[in-house]
Amino acid sequence: MAEKEIMATGRRKTAIAVVKLVKGKGRVFVNGRTFEDYFGNRPALEMNVYRPLALTDNQENFDVRVKAVGGGVSSQAGAIRHAISRALLKYNEEYKSVLKTEGLLTRDARVKERKKYGRKRARKRFQFSKR
Repeated sequence: MAEKEIMATGRRKTAIAVVKLVKGKGRVFVNGRTFEDYFGNRPALEMNVYRPLALTDNQENFDVRVKAVGGGVSSQAGAIRHAISRALLKYNEEYKSVLKTEGLLTRDARVKERKKYGRKRARKRFQFSKR
């Protein structure tokens, strides 16, 4: 690759996405597959992933290559969005105000609470019988 590529990492829950932004036509490849092939027909996820590019008017300027691991489909889409936002910030610092106000630079740290002993799940109790 002769052209400059910008790399960034994004995370959400247990999903991690490493993104490379390369000059291109606005295509997204996830784990070697096209976006539509990887995520299927989910317009909400597509809108979620393309949001940072749309806000900064870069939809037609970059190709996005992603390596995503862990979590589920929605969580991976959130991690990709976070990574793209961070990569765009590396590309141009002026995007910070736009991305920050939309909350795209904040890592979503919500993870499943661990199961406690003496309980069914983290907080759910076993059925109580008085008699």
